[in-house]
This record gives sequence, structure tokens and C-alpha cells, in this order.
Amino acid sequence: MNAALPLDGIKVLDLSTLLPGPLATLMLAEAGADVVKLERPGRGDEMRTYEPKFGEASANYAVLNRGKRAYGVDFKDPAQRDRVLELAAEADVVMEQFRPGVADRLGLGYDAVRAVNPDVVYCSITGYGPTGPHAKRAGHDLNYLAESGLLGVVTDSTGAPGLPVTVLADIAAGTYPAVVNILLALRQRDRTGEGARLQVSMTHNLQVLGYGYFAAHQAGAGWPRPGAEQLTGGSPRYHVYPTSDGRHIACAALEQKFWDRLVQLVGLDEKFHDDAGQEEDVVTALAARFAAETGDHWRAVLDGEDVCTVVVATFDEAVDAGLVDIDAPERVSAPGGDASFATLPSPVSAALRRAPATTPYPALAELGDTSPWA
Repeated sequence: MNAALPLDGIKVLDLSTLLPGPLATLMLAEAGADVVKLERPGRGDEMRTYEPKFGEASANYAVLNRGKRAYGVDFKDPAQRDRVLELAAEADVVMEQFRPGVADRLGLGYDAVRAVNPDVVYCSITGYGPTGPHAKRAGHDLNYLAESGLLGVVTDSTGAPGLPVTVLADIAAGTYPAVVNILLALRQRDRTGEGARLQVSMTHNLQVLGYGYFAAHQAGAGWPRPGAEQLTGGSPRYHVYPTSDGRHIACAALEQKFWDRLVQLVGLDEKFHDDAGQEEDVVTALAARFAAETGDHWRAVLDGEDVCTVVVATFDEAVDAGLVDIDAPERVSAPGGDASFATLPSPVSAALRRAPATTPYPALAELGDTSPWA
């Protein structure tokens, strides 16, 4: 372990499940925090059941929870609830991801924890925020994207939105805001001695991802037209084009110097070089040029050129290009076994996180009377 990690000595009690909270506490652990995760007795976090398996739990669970300790707790049992409060009294940070009001009903809400730990940093991640007509509804990433307005800004030729490339709300609007606010709250506590109550709403935080749409609306330009704005399909300079062999070209030649070189390279008819006012016609013409050749042909044409236009890669191609790291020095192992694999590279800077090692994900232990903190 690196000497003097930023979060050495910080104790984190993690009551969250699945992705947003566990990924946030993984980042804290990477920076030196001691994370104790509490899960349902027997089955544990739902993420343990996912496929494919790595040991007794899923590979997903393994990469999100390595280096933590996990204990099965029945939060509805008064005796076990009181034991959780004892742990919360020792914690610097408590993370929870229940629907609004559930932690309070369990006796583990902010007021109950603050009563035993006045300077605690208590972070809640919710789908729709702590109050309002949507607060207590169930939801997943796709729902938050849909109801925030973001999902509908890119549509296909029929006007239908597509599935997002990953769980954007969970990570960008849940995990990262939680980490940022926890670190800010810990810094504030260092200065004032006061803890904090943090509310992270994934749906509301998605507005940051739509910053340009918000800015345009506030300046009087209205909300984005589905599939018709510069970055959502309305410009030939920012578009995805199919090739003759089923591959695709990702064109992002927004600046004039990139565009001028691109249209020369692909041999676009000169009458379409100036796309202003004829965007749909230029999209059609450029699509025809790309569709006339294979992905390999266009890769050979575009490689080495400064045009912000590339062939859409498979994961294998991204690994070969060194853009996806499957051989990171950080490895995760199954509890009690020798098998391991290179795990998810950490976004925490190498100067601020623990030294690379092979670290097991936690087996689900029974919470006893002794302190689980390292």
C-alpha cells in the first residue's frame, strides 16, 4: 500500500447494493478508506447472483467490491439493527441506496445515525430525489434517462430512441456525484468539525450531461429537436455512417479544418463540401460514399489523418489498440482461491490510490460482536 493515502483512517459503512453506491465506495477504498459492506443474509447483494460467475459470486460483483469486507445483516431485526447503529457510530461515512423513507423506517436514517455519530457524512443515492411525486417510485438507469429527457434526443429514422451504450445515470449521475460530494464533505468536516447530509438524485444529476441542451433552452433556443441538432444527428459532420461490410464510421469532423480534409479524403462531390443549409443532402451523399467501401478500406484511408473520423471498434480491436486495458496490474481473486483476473482499472490517479495487488472480493460473513473495522 502507498504511504499516506488520502483516505487512510476513513471508515465507510456501505449499505448500498448493485452499482452506484458500491462503485463509489470502491473508489473510496482505492484511496485508502476502510469499507465494510452490509448485505442481506444468505443471498447477499443482488449483484452476487449475476452471470458470469467468478467463484461463488459474479464477476460484476468481484470488480465492484474487491478489497472490502461484507457481512449479512437483517435490517428489520431490532437486535441486528442496533448492531448496525453501533457500526455507524464508528463510521466517518455512511452510504445508503434505499428508496426515500426506507432507511428511516428501518431505524437507520440520517437522524438515527446522527444521534450516535454527530459528525457523520451520510450519503443517500436515489433515483428521483428524496421528495416529490416521483421520489418513491422504483426505477433503473433506462427509466432515469427516459424521464430526464435525455433518452429522446437521439432517434433513428423512425423517430425511436435507442438503448444507451452503458448505464449512464448509475455511474455519471450516481457514483461520481456521490464520490465528489463525500470528499467535499470530508474536507469541510476537517475544517469545521461538522458532518453532512448528502442527497444524490440520479435523474436530477443527468441535467449535467445535458448541459448544452439546458443552456440553449435558457438562452431562448428551445429544447433539442430529436435527432436534428448538431450532436444528435442533424449535422453530417457528427454522424455514424455504415460501410459496405456492416461496419460503421464515427464522424466527428466538427471544425472546418477537419471537415475540409475529410471530404477530400473520401472523395465527396464538391457541391456537398459546404454543408450549410443542405445538411440532409450532405448526410445522404456522405453515407453513400462510406457505404461504397469496407471498414478496412476506410481505416486505411483515415489512419494517420487529423480528421476526427474513425471506424467504430469492436472490444477486441480496442484492446489491441491499447484503448481498453485487460492486463491492469490490479487483480481480483475469489475468496479462498488462487484464481484471479486483471480487474477494472481505477479512475483514481495512481499517485492517490493503493499500490497494485491481487485483492479478493468479500465472502459474505456473519456479523459478530467484534468490530469489523481493520
